[in-house]
Amino acid sequence: MKQSYVIGVDFGTDSARALLVDAFNGEVLGSATSSFRRWKEGLYCDPKKSQFRQHPLDYIESLEACLKGCLANVHDEIKANIVAISIDATGSTPVAIDSSGQPLALTSEFSENPNAMFFLWKDHSSIKEVGEINRKAQDFEVNYLSYCGGAYSSEWFWSKLLHLARTDEEVYNATHSWLEQSDWLPYLLTGQQDAQKIKRNVCAAGHKALWAKELGGYPPLEFFNHLDPKLERIYQSINKEVFTADEIVGVLSGDWADKLGLKNSVLICAGAIDAHVGAIGAQIQPGYMCKVMGTSTCDMMVIDREELQDRLVQGICGQVQGSIVPHYIGLEAGQSAFGDVYNWLKNLLLWPITNSMKKTAFLGSQAISDLRDELEQNLLSELSELAKQQPIQEDDELALDWFNGRRTPDVNPSLTAALFHLDLGTNPVHIFQALVEATCFGSRAIVEHVERQGVAIQGVIGIGGIAKKSDYVMQTLADVLQRPIMVHRSDETCAMGASMLAATAAKIYPSLAEAMDNMGAGFEKEYSPNPEKKEVFDKRYAKYLAYGSMVNTIQ
Repeated sequence: MKQSYVIGVDFGTDSARALLVDAFNGEVLGSATSSFRRWKEGLYCDPKKSQFRQHPLDYIESLEACLKGCLANVHDEIKANIVAISIDATGSTPVAIDSSGQPLALTSEFSENPNAMFFLWKDHSSIKEVGEINRKAQDFEVNYLSYCGGAYSSEWFWSKLLHLARTDEEVYNATHSWLEQSDWLPYLLTGQQDAQKIKRNVCAAGHKALWAKELGGYPPLEFFNHLDPKLERIYQSINKEVFTADEIVGVLSGDWADKLGLKNSVLICAGAIDAHVGAIGAQIQPGYMCKVMGTSTCDMMVIDREELQDRLVQGICGQVQGSIVPHYIGLEAGQSAFGDVYNWLKNLLLWPITNSMKKTAFLGSQAISDLRDELEQNLLSELSELAKQQPIQEDDELALDWFNGRRTPDVNPSLTAALFHLDLGTNPVHIFQALVEATCFGSRAIVEHVERQGVAIQGVIGIGGIAKKSDYVMQTLADVLQRPIMVHRSDETCAMGASMLAATAAKIYPSLAEAMDNMGAGFEKEYSPNPEKKEVFDKRYAKYLAYGSMVNTIQ
């Protein structure tokens, strides 16, 4: 059989990464990562307003850099046998486009307007609008929110569009359509110039944009006119057909082929959301929750329709046929902040030295700069080592993890975090330990919520930076959940999942399941729960729930 190669590209919150993979055994032949330059500089964002925007130039530049990087040291013979490229991306991360499919921020008129840029998944600026969507949806006999967990989120497609329509008339009037990052990137590689030819993926449409096969697709026009008549024009611009990520949307354009030194016959696959593709790369199976653990968590599950039957799992981020593995229903839950919680503490503790650097910058204080870099790199790992040595007591400091609202169970973006049981003996290690436990308690709340509705979870698969790097967090999670956690061996599980999709789309494998079996790297580590810690964590978890209920009532 002819040797074939594929490329998987993963767009995360901070950077893009690409893998060149042997389609027959999953061997990685080339890899590269490229950070988003403008995002790294903090441009176009205002955390106080929950505004997080990214410029399309960051995506274009990083896509070219990481594709060229993964191809840099391979022979021409390998390049000649690359058959397909698949891309996953964050979601819901939509953008306003013109009739050619170009984001408005790429035009001179809107190049510096954040509203013409991608609304990153964690942008919660549409809290007011999502409340209106959830209220008005109740006016219909059909519950169009039933397949997205029963409530819509400010992180998602239509609430962000409604916020744009209400806050920036100039950008909205110039908008031809509203498009997910995971749909625009494959379209970009095909080089097409007609927005009507854009093929939208079922993963983003189902989990973020109210598409449900069981309800006939998207809600009817009447529903969106009831939300706001301004939405009609955009609704009419959206092609109502959707595609699974193992389907083809086009071929590599001549321009991109020339840039990369590839054939323009290379197939381009439909997109999908990064966490869902990460579950594929982690070789997800029914009965397991795949936790994609980074700045936030996305908790992915697959279940056979015969097992789920007609049940609707409420309070999650959707259930969509084919959104992960085509022949299973994909379930999504998650936490809006996980690693972000630890980074908040790190930045808080580093503030004095960061502030000193600003004051002494004119002196060229290299010593302070070097000290800060060292602290930033090692602070969380040192806190982890100290926390491991600290015994757990029922009445220790306790935290709520809602630093960016709550995604699951029962989405509520307006909730905020809290710390309890502080006294003059509280130190940074105590606070760090409380925050780690809080994120793990948030995970337990999701597991218990899903299981109460008939979806059994016998074990957990961990992927992402935290799963690979933090023994302390992972062991705490296993102890809190009282379930084993397997960590996948792949360093780039999302990009590997995209490679598996590319191999399936190119017909190298008859099914995605076979691609996962042949290309998957297996697991490198397992964390077993410590039964001796069950009692104390059960008691602390009960307090977490009680305090959370109290704060929820107050807010």
